[in-house]
Amino acid sequence: MLLIKIFLALIVIVGAVFAILKNTAAGMTVGDDENMDSYERRRINEAKEDLSRVQKLKPIILGVLCLIFAVCCVFGSVYFTSEQEIGFTSMFGQNTMIDGPGMHFKVPFLSQKHIYDATTQGMPIGYYEETDETMPEDSLMITSDFNFVNIDFYVEYRITDPIEYCYGSNDPEGVLKNVAQASIRNTVGQYDVDAVMTTGKVEIEAKVREDIIKELEGHNLGISIGNVTIQDSEAPTAKVAQAFTDVSDARTKAEEDINAAHAYENSKIPAAEAQAEEIKQAATAAKTERVNSAKEEVARFEALFKEYQNNPETVKTRLYYEAMQEILPNMEIIIGEDAKVIYVKDGSGSNVGTSAAVSQATSSPQSTTSETPAQ
Repeated sequence: MLLIKIFLALIVIVGAVFAILKNTAAGMTVGDDENMDSYERRRINEAKEDLSRVQKLKPIILGVLCLIFAVCCVFGSVYFTSEQEIGFTSMFGQNTMIDGPGMHFKVPFLSQKHIYDATTQGMPIGYYEETDETMPEDSLMITSDFNFVNIDFYVEYRITDPIEYCYGSNDPEGVLKNVAQASIRNTVGQYDVDAVMTTGKVEIEAKVREDIIKELEGHNLGISIGNVTIQDSEAPTAKVAQAFTDVSDARTKAEEDINAAHAYENSKIPAAEAQAEEIKQAATAAKTERVNSAKEEVARFEALFKEYQNNPETVKTRLYYEAMQEILPNMEIIIGEDAKVIYVKDGSGSNVGTSAAVSQATSSPQSTTSETPAQ
């Protein structure tokens, strides 16, 4: 609109100038005055010719102005947006959202464009982002156990509705900051100083974000909230800060010890479980082997007993010879001068009998089975 006003003002000025020049030229008439010398007549004629030449420039000047206006109209009707921008156009109270990045058109001079940054932006609360210095008036807060703490927040936000952002408030960022400060103070006041300084940060961040979103729903600012993070939380004095540092170090050490214990537990339990499984498998294998061996012995005994029932004397004799075949090769018999057996011992050196036992051993199977050897 300003360009249109400037263009119309130039048209009026040019028209007025040429109208004045025309009237001036019309007033320069050379009459039949005998007192006017030839030099004066020539000067007036030259002035009229100069004015006539200037008036001939009127179409050219108007044409140049119209050309400039046309070029301005062309450039004023075309604009570009990037992927990081969002906006809308307005004309006669009608708002139209800009559809995606690229080249767009609008009615020149009458339609106005409003383009904003659509990327995620941040708002520091409690400190200066440029110098990272604390703002005591914003960072100093009181906890539920009536302790003071300096806590800094960083609120991320993004413009999602440019129309609401443009018309919802004259200062959307200021409204957002006030809402965030109120939510932060209200939330911090619900936790004790230990939670604010150490263990409760994640919970506080989530609750502050939830409160900000809920509060902004009634303001229609066209802003969406991203992450809300605690940048720093510290005690207001050095002595208290050192005490909290010691507590934090002790808690960190305890967590490290617990993690080390869990790591040791996790390293030993699999080995113990593997060893237990190996023992179980070995026991199962031994059990199976013994059961099978016992079954074989039972089967062999039952077969031998059945044979014994049919022919007992033959079975006795066979059993006797089998026993002697197994025992005698490992026995040492010592005979005295009178050709009598002094004692008998096995290969390990233990005494297993006397001459009476040897006599029984060399006697017939029938007599041996009916008598008990001396021990």
